[in-house]
Amino acid sequence: MRESLRIFKALSDETRLKIVESLLNGEKCVCEIIPFTKRTQPTISIQLSKLENLGIVESRREGKSVYYKIKNKKVIKILEIIKDDEK
Repeated sequence: MRESLRIFKALSDETRLKIVESLLNGEKCVCEIIPFTKRTQPTISIQLSKLENLGIVESRREGKSVYYKIKNKKVIKILEIIKDDEK
């Protein structure tokens, strides 16, 4: 139950939801997420940090870039169900 609450709390924020949706197609660096969300780099970084702390995404550094991907596979399933209902 706690994990479900954590996931839904994370996805209840529009910016975090857009970030996670942008990661459905695979790993991306912050610079690739910004245009999808139409938010500033500091805003994206703050929200990615929250998502990482909640166990939703994970990151890796490559040079100066930080790449993120969805860590919790349940999140992918939840978003796929939601997207199917929107069609």
